[in-house]
Amino acid sequence: MSEKKPIILVTNDDDITAKGISVLAQAMQELGEVIVIAPDRPQSGQGHAITINNPVRIRKARFFKDAIVAYETTGTPADCVKMGKHLILKDRKPDLVVSGINHGSNTAISILYSGTMSAAMEAAIEGIPAIGFSLADYHPEADFSHTVESIKAIARQVLEKGLPKHVALNVNFPAKSEEPLKGIRVCRQADARYLESFQQREDPYGRPYYWLDGDFVNFDEGTDTDEWALLNNYVSVVPCKCDLTAYSTLEDLKSWEF
Repeated sequence: MSEKKPIILVTNDDDITAKGISVLAQAMQELGEVIVIAPDRPQSGQGHAITINNPVRIRKARFFKDAIVAYETTGTPADCVKMGKHLILKDRKPDLVVSGINHGSNTAISILYSGTMSAAMEAAIEGIPAIGFSLADYHPEADFSHTVESIKAIARQVLEKGLPKHVALNVNFPAKSEEPLKGIRVCRQADARYLESFQQREDPYGRPYYWLDGDFVNFDEGTDTDEWALLNNYVSVVPCKCDLTAYSTLEDLKSWEF
C-alpha cells in the first residue's frame, strides 16, 4: 500500500443500523479512509437489483463512531456502490469496496440472490477490487469478534496485490464457537441450493397469500468447497467473476442447426 490512505467504500444489505456493517467499518478504519453508503432498510435477497422506476434518495447518517462519514439511501446494495462512485466520491475512485458483514452465510448458489455479494460484484463490474463478507449466524446481535483479524488480513492482501479485472471475493465465516478458527481456505462454490416450497395462508378476508420456504441441501461431497470449509470451522474465500458464459458449452452449441 502507498503512504496515501486508500479509499474504502463500505456497504451491506442488512441496512445501515446492522451490527455487521459497524464491525466492518471499524475494521476498515485501520486500513484506510472509510466512507459508508448503505440501505436505510433491510435489502436481503435483492440480488443485483437496481432502482430504475423510482427516485433514489440519499442523506447523511450518524450511526457510526469515530466520525466515519456515512450515508443512508433508499436504494439497493448495487445502487449504493453506483451512488458512492458517481455521486459521493465523484472523481475519487475507491481503492476497495467491502460489503457486509452479512448476518447469515452466502455460500453456494446464494451468491446469486445475495445483496451483500451483488454490491461487491457491482464494484467488480466497475473495475474496483471488492470483497463480500458474511457470517453464518442470522442473529441481529451475532458475535463477530472472531472475524475481525481475518477480515483485515484479507483486505490488506487485496489492497496490496489487487484482484483480476471483474473478480470479487466471497468470504464466509462460521458462527462463533468455543473452538478457534482453523484458518482460511480458498475454495470453489459448492453445488448446493434450496429445495423450495410455498406455504399458502389466508388473510382476514379469506384471500390466499404465500410465503416462500425451503430447505438448504448440499449435493456436493467435495472437500474443496465453501460449504465444507464452514462446516469444518474454516473461513472460506471464493473468487467470483461477472462473466457467466458457460465456455465449456460454446463449441457444442456451434454445432447445432438453428
